[in-house]
Amino acid sequence: MNVGIGIIGLAKSGRTTIFNALTKGKADTRSYTPEVPHIGLARIADPRLETLAALLHPKQVVPAKVKYLDLGAQVKSLAEDTATSGQYLSQLSNVDALIDVVRAFPDESIPHIEGSVDVERDITAMDLELTFSDLALFERRLEKIKVSLKMASQTERQDLLREQELLIKLKTELEKDIPIRELSLTTEQTKTITHYQFLSAKSLLTVVNIDEDQLGSAKVLEDKLNSHFAKVNHHVITLCGKLEMELAELDGSTAESFRAEFGLSEPGLERTIKLSYELLGLISFFTTASDEVKVWSIKRGTPALKAAGKIHSDMERGFIRAEVVSFDDLTKCGSLAEARKHGLLRLEGKNYIVQDGDVITFLFNV
Repeated sequence: MNVGIGIIGLAKSGRTTIFNALTKGKADTRSYTPEVPHIGLARIADPRLETLAALLHPKQVVPAKVKYLDLGAQVKSLAEDTATSGQYLSQLSNVDALIDVVRAFPDESIPHIEGSVDVERDITAMDLELTFSDLALFERRLEKIKVSLKMASQTERQDLLREQELLIKLKTELEKDIPIRELSLTTEQTKTITHYQFLSAKSLLTVVNIDEDQLGSAKVLEDKLNSHFAKVNHHVITLCGKLEMELAELDGSTAESFRAEFGLSEPGLERTIKLSYELLGLISFFTTASDEVKVWSIKRGTPALKAAGKIHSDMERGFIRAEVVSFDDLTKCGSLAEARKHGLLRLEGKNYIVQDGDVITFLFNV
């Protein structure tokens, strides 16, 4: 299953430019039709995958991927006009995390919709848009609960009252401009609201879109903004979208040479994905079945049984055990056979917590 990330931002922020840079896409950055959202996939670079491929010589190598959704309409307008945009808001609600593109580049030929460039103002404005969207959802759900209580059975009534109490609590916090992602919720509370997919509950990466002339001061700007805005599940980075989009069209060595000239240590795509993974609490494990080496992304703390289910429901249903070796141990041994010989290939049960870099073969029977 691919990780899904929605790209949001005010008009003329360079949102689609960032989308193109991340996906190596060619979406038109000058015009946009909200009814046709841009959707693209980006492969996640993982040097460990290349090492395993060289070691095991599989016929196929399958990297993990991130699915990006670039929705043209503003979050606030989507929440207001549910009759025409409900399906698009639904697509955005179903992503795992959000990227908010905020404009920092000056360009008189592209007037800012607010009349001036102000990064802090625009970050705050998007937070308010996410809050606005969730508050509208809260109002609709609380009204439905109120109606349902009139005809609910005793058991149903208790469940509805617990949900109502929680929603009122969260709504109160939102009205204080505290997003859901910053609240300490119990496992049960999180489970209760998961199917609502509140936008302010999602991990948020703010990408400040700078131009080439601002690259020298990018780190200072990034540190300043993080000191002000970075909180639980929210981080700020700077990225030159126009430059990254152009570099994405070049071959690897040429792009690397240009990055060196600009003093960029790593591709913006890789840094963005890395931080997105950290915010989401994701790790990667590898499988080597059927002459294929493949990467899988899961939440940190996932037991082997649930990790197997990420691959196929049959594996979870008929789980017997997992054969596990760490990436480091496998590369030191040179093969699975040698890892087994040295006692480094372990047999683990369904409650084993999968670690980042584990190479796993799941044994199952259905």
